[in-house]
Amino acid sequence: MSDEPSENISGGASGGGRETAFDPADPETATRAEVVVDRLGERYWRKAYGGQGGFECLVRTILSQNTSDKASQPAHDELMAQYGGGDLAESLAAADREGIVEAIRSGGLYNQKSKLIQGVAEEVLADFGSEADFDRYVREEDPATVRDRLLEMKGVGPKTADCVLLFAGGRGGVFPVDTHVHRIARRIGLAPADADHEGVRAALERDIPDEKCGFGHTAMIQFGREFCKARKPACLDGPEACPMADVCEMVGVDAAAQSVTDPAAADD
Repeated sequence: MSDEPSENISGGASGGGRETAFDPADPETATRAEVVVDRLGERYWRKAYGGQGGFECLVRTILSQNTSDKASQPAHDELMAQYGGGDLAESLAAADREGIVEAIRSGGLYNQKSKLIQGVAEEVLADFGSEADFDRYVREEDPATVRDRLLEMKGVGPKTADCVLLFAGGRGGVFPVDTHVHRIARRIGLAPADADHEGVRAALERDIPDEKCGFGHTAMIQFGREFCKARKPACLDGPEACPMADVCEMVGVDAAAQSVTDPAAADD
């Protein structure tokens, strides 16, 4: 079983997750989605998440939007070095915008993201009073209420809201859907081929036990990075090249023709 990389929204060992044992599903009665997640957990990690500060997690996830974790992690670290140590929301709200830009420049889209980060900082202070009060809200309020409130913030979409609920709130039954999860769930056949991100999320959260959604999300991303890539999945080299070949429907993948299409196109 491999270690979770530190370049991850969850932050690897420093991200608040903890190694946890989970009972394996009975293949005779479990959903395919749970069987797949159990297999991913055997290969990568089984962790329970939660423990990050809600506001810092929100900022971290905004930095990760439309870029790799490898690029966004240094930007997050530099931002924290310059503005952390006290009330992060207060520091960012009061900061000179150019200072934020310079801190996060390495992560890309720095002009857009600096505005979003300062905007959510101002909103958190105005509506919750402090970073600590916002963090408490994320941990203790009804998850659906928290999600709806997060989605009202400019720059916060479903994946960002769900990451905050998972990595900061430690909420079970939350399966954030990024580009890897969206692709893999439909390619394996765990969600309809034409499902959008919200459709994939609904299918996974319906079919996977609450406590397994967290590590299912992070392990599926790692599987996408190593094997189930968008343009050249490992299965193009034959079923023996992919450790999940026996539980995958390969929707949109034609190994004989060496071609890959979006699962939705393959379902036409």
